[in-house]
Amino acid sequence: MTFRRHTSAVDRAEAMFKKVTAKPAPEAPEVKRNAIPVGKESVTIRIDNDVIAHFQEDGPGWQDRINAALRTAAGLD
Repeated sequence: MTFRRHTSAVDRAEAMFKKVTAKPAPEAPEVKRNAIPVGKESVTIRIDNDVIAHFQEDGPGWQDRINAALRTAAGLD
């Protein structure tokens, strides 16, 4: 036995209107993922004061910014 749905003409018209006027969902932007480094090692190096000041201007995360600059300079990114 098959059951029939009972819908009104208004419900069918609204469903058709919604199907035609609904905006498709925007595609999610592609996320660029950096290669995860194998590990990090604590080292001591001498860096000029003005270079450190430049990276510290933007606040916390300055060591990560130096690391990113070094990776770029080394051609690792």
